[in-house]
Amino acid sequence: MGIRTLHCRTAMATAVVLAATAVVSALLAPTSAVAAEAGTAQVPAACRSTRDPGLAARLSRDIHAALSSRQGTVSVAVSDDDTGLTCALASERQYDSASIVKVVIMEGTLRRAEELGRSLTDWELANIRPMITRSDNASARRLWADLGHAYLGRLLARVGTSGTLLGPDGYWGLTRTTAADQMRLLDVLTNARSFLKTRAYGLKLMSQVRSDQRWGVRAGMPKGLKAQVKNGWLPRATHGWRVHSVGAFTGPHRTYRIVVLSHDNPTMAYGVRTIERIAQAVHRGLNPGRGVIQSPTPERVISEKSDGSAPYEPLPGWDEQEPDATP
Repeated sequence: MGIRTLHCRTAMATAVVLAATAVVSALLAPTSAVAAEAGTAQVPAACRSTRDPGLAARLSRDIHAALSSRQGTVSVAVSDDDTGLTCALASERQYDSASIVKVVIMEGTLRRAEELGRSLTDWELANIRPMITRSDNASARRLWADLGHAYLGRLLARVGTSGTLLGPDGYWGLTRTTAADQMRLLDVLTNARSFLKTRAYGLKLMSQVRSDQRWGVRAGMPKGLKAQVKNGWLPRATHGWRVHSVGAFTGPHRTYRIVVLSHDNPTMAYGVRTIERIAQAVHRGLNPGRGVIQSPTPERVISEKSDGSAPYEPLPGWDEQEPDATP
């Protein structure tokens, strides 16, 4: 082999490695104005659909546009049974779960009763309903302790989660989770072949969340669908406000799910608005020509008060594990 040929091949190999590195770096970059200012291009959500690739391309562009001027770090997951469409943007990134972990606690409570061959006890009913419908923390704490880490860990394994780590001791709100895993947990509630036979009760509770906690992925929802949602909102010393929203949307012959997780938000209202911009794009793309019944949440009704699911200050021995924590 000649020296010139060797140099050409070496240059080509170097170019391939650099290109691959650039792609990986872009995919892992946070969706934020700060990243853009640093020269990191934002990457559109990777939507795919074998049945409607045109829809996937349009929705990818619309989600990208919804995020183009927003600060913060955002992960998105979408799944539509009707079109076979799925979207994933940084869906394996971990976040403090805040109050969306209550969906895991609810599913654990329902599944344990099924395994024991019984209905929910009066005590379980008295805790599971307020935990979901008004995000009651005392109820979540009691059910979390009653189920225990070992049982909830087995449940997560059954669901197939890969990036969810249960919070230490009684710190259920510090459970770390991903958009991909939240989508798997929603599938447990919406899939007719789910191992959870009492899933309809779980969806019913999520459809009855009180009005001031029904912001987020409902924004832009069209007529003829029912929303089943759970949100989380938590400021901490690192990563600012965590603002999350997960939801399943069901109707005659129609089911789809939306998950948006975020942190590094300067305020709760800012995070809510980011989530609702994404949700509006998704609902519009999946329901062309259908009337909208859910408008964006007015900022005046957003409380800016923590959901109380975890402490503000870092937890020794736990928060230090975050590889990307920011002041």
